[in-house]
Amino acid sequence: MWCTSCALAVEGALARLPGIVQASVHYPTATVWVNGAPAATQLATLAPVVKRLGYRLSELEPVHDAQQRLAQESRYLTLRLIVGSVLGMWTMLASLLIYAGALPTPLIEQIVAWVAGAFALPVVLYSGLPFYRAGWRTLLAKRPGMDVLVSLGVIGAMVVSVGLLIRGSSEVYFDTAVMLIVLLLVGRLVETLCRQRGLKAFDALRLPEADVVVCQDEQRDTQPVGEVSVGAVIEVPPGEQVPLDGRLETPGWLDTATLTGESVPRYLHAGQRVYAGCRYAAGLNAAPLKVVVTATVGQRRVDKLCDQMRRAQAKKGELHKLADRFAAWLSPIALMLALLTLPLGLLLGIGLEDAAVRALSVLVVACPCAVGLAVPLASLAGSSQALQQGIALRDPAAIETLAKARSIAFDKTGTLTQGKHQVVHADLRQDEDATLFKSTLYRAIHQSEHPLASGLLRWASNNEVDVLTAQPVPVHHIQEHPGKGQHITFASGNTWWLGNARWVEQQLTTPLPERAHHPDYAFASQVVVADSRGWLATLYCANQPVSDAKPTLSALQQAGYVIALISGDRQGPVGWLGQQVGLAKSACYAQRSPEAKAALLKALPSPTLYVGDGVNDTLSLAAAGVGVAPLQASEAAREGASAQLLMPGVSGVVSLLALAKRTRRVMMQNLVFSALYNTLALGLVVLMAVPPLAAVLAMAASSLSVTLNAARLAWSEPHDSGVSDSLALAPAVPRSMPPTAGQSHPTA
Repeated sequence: MWCTSCALAVEGALARLPGIVQASVHYPTATVWVNGAPAATQLATLAPVVKRLGYRLSELEPVHDAQQRLAQESRYLTLRLIVGSVLGMWTMLASLLIYAGALPTPLIEQIVAWVAGAFALPVVLYSGLPFYRAGWRTLLAKRPGMDVLVSLGVIGAMVVSVGLLIRGSSEVYFDTAVMLIVLLLVGRLVETLCRQRGLKAFDALRLPEADVVVCQDEQRDTQPVGEVSVGAVIEVPPGEQVPLDGRLETPGWLDTATLTGESVPRYLHAGQRVYAGCRYAAGLNAAPLKVVVTATVGQRRVDKLCDQMRRAQAKKGELHKLADRFAAWLSPIALMLALLTLPLGLLLGIGLEDAAVRALSVLVVACPCAVGLAVPLASLAGSSQALQQGIALRDPAAIETLAKARSIAFDKTGTLTQGKHQVVHADLRQDEDATLFKSTLYRAIHQSEHPLASGLLRWASNNEVDVLTAQPVPVHHIQEHPGKGQHITFASGNTWWLGNARWVEQQLTTPLPERAHHPDYAFASQVVVADSRGWLATLYCANQPVSDAKPTLSALQQAGYVIALISGDRQGPVGWLGQQVGLAKSACYAQRSPEAKAALLKALPSPTLYVGDGVNDTLSLAAAGVGVAPLQASEAAREGASAQLLMPGVSGVVSLLALAKRTRRVMMQNLVFSALYNTLALGLVVLMAVPPLAAVLAMAASSLSVTLNAARLAWSEPHDSGVSDSLALAPAVPRSMPPTAGQSHPTA
């Protein structure tokens, strides 16, 4: 497809078919979503209808093929833009000399006018070809769009100019045709590049197409991952990703951050389900993990997440539908006025030449340059301001939705938390020397790669003088028990068991004392240490919130936004974090799968804003009105989000919302002015004779006005006031929340 008019044409043709309830064509991803009777929604039924319009409908193409197609379109547009810019420059220069009266004689003016036409001809015939093709296709679909107006304006300017040259006049309008083509080609090229970049969100979800070791009848065979069938037993080496969904045949310690977002690995027993993308977090010398395949390539959970993202993007939101309705009647009305001007002029007796010039003026005035520039320029200025404030906007169109956001949902791990664990409480045996214990602990775990080890090391070394003064016994041997703990033997012969409470109890063969479990810290990850005398210490580690989380959430709540914390982690850590950042218990949702997160977003007041950093957040980032990725987000989250924070923390969300409101005000000012201009100018050129030159100048003046208004936003200083002040204009909204963890939620 060439433009949004193409999308509307295909959509209209499909929507009129019997048995089709709804058809939605998403131009950025070139995807159609069809709802209707099974027989009516078959490719064999729909493809011929689309083919008659000049387009091709096929099965959903792989992301790699879509990227190649858009890269080819970009080269196609770039070549036409180069031709239009290089040759059009000479046309504009020749026209400028004629308009300015800088040429000495009428004969030279006539020659220069012919030269201007000669340079304009390749631009019109070659660079403008895509506009004519798209205009013709939309006419066939009975959905004429902006390309019809552009095509008629260009052709009309050329025909009138040639007619004037034949009559001996040098007041030609070749520059009008060139200007329309070049300006719109620039816009289409930028649009295509944005579409190409947007596909990277799907590419980031793709798992590597590696070979898999398949076990069958005590034999091991290597097969491509795409050829492995359901029921096959595969081996996953330590440190590698699980390539297919399945059921564990052997237990293992797995990093499930792909689907839960939680950085702490989980120990899964034989028989439990495991999903593609999870990593086998065992030592290099550990035995391979055996998995019975339950879903092949294309049917894996991560594949379905990608498919659901594409479905979420293909369906149109209310703003998109409103814009489509506006375009559906604007272009036909402008076209009708332009076509009626010529016969009306002849009936009024103003002459063929004057009537043709007046019709051309109507076409030029009707060309929506100011309307087309009104929103993109303001959006570009807002994006520039956002970048100065440490926010990268990947989808400038998201500013419109951000300005109307009513609810904001945050992921937990890596978004509202630092991603680093810290000891929040420690219980030691009464007769134990705390300094010596810290020194010994530091020596015992300083080479450990466990996610909790860094927090324990920071706690053990927080008083460096005491730690260095103490004389810990050297470590003789460390035996790893993946998913359970460590058996540490010191040079003195003393032994430590360090790990989870259940495993330590099994090693001691006696229950741990009540003091080993503190009910107030049930939310934290528990690390138990024991020696030959029994229980020695219990350390409680928690993932700490980022420093600006509490003031940011407080400001957003005061501004009237509905705030929610949605996580795949356990209820305890989620509830504790919510308490730390000032959220009510009813606003915290734990143990939510990626699908449940997306369903929960739909229950929040819309438009919604979602802030998440993991692969498990990609579906929510696509389902939300706008997705935002924090600084340390995964590649999949960054590519799936409309905006990315380039500074640590989440305070950038506040700046982004404030900037979106300012940008939307400029957009509305530009739209109102351009709409008034088009209305008044169309009425003026219909009622009285306005030379095309004056129409071109008026169009240029309107474009300049919206440009300067947008530049006012770009030149203004970044908003620098406090968090609360920057959201002072946020609308109050009802604080209705979806069901909490203790209530029912049918989808989640």
